[in-house]
Amino acid sequence: MIVVVILLALVLALFAGAFLSKRRFGVLGLGLTAGAIISPIWGDNAGFVVSSTGLVAEGPLVNAIALSALILVPAVLFMFHGYRYKHIFGRVIGSLLFTLLAAAFLVGPIGSALTLTGPAGNAYQWVVSNHELIISIGVTFTIVDFLLSKTVHKSEKKHR
Repeated sequence: MIVVVILLALVLALFAGAFLSKRRFGVLGLGLTAGAIISPIWGDNAGFVVSSTGLVAEGPLVNAIALSALILVPAVLFMFHGYRYKHIFGRVIGSLLFTLLAAAFLVGPIGSALTLTGPAGNAYQWVVSNHELIISIGVTFTIVDFLLSKTVHKSEKKHR
């Protein structure tokens, strides 16, 4: 039960971060993609850094935390800079898409450390079985959203 609460808190934190930052899905999705590319490269070293803190005992959980952090850090950094949504509908849809894409990228690290059963296990298995499709569609939407984003001109900034 504790594992389900932790995963639910992670999903809600990802959604809330994307929603409250008002950042477009394109920017955040590209951050997730960059983190997913970096994580296998730096994964072993990051595991050593996490285990050296002493907060988590050595084992599969250390690598799961390290890989998850490496995937999420670029997207979290982009929550403070980049294009923004102007309307709440776009913020909600973008936040939902970001959360789903993040879950698809985090399937590997989480699956190596945790075993889920019940309804949470069913939802997790659905993401596992469809994560390649989710990532493919998500990265495509990310690029399209990024290309459709318009920069704010200086004259528009002054009128706010």
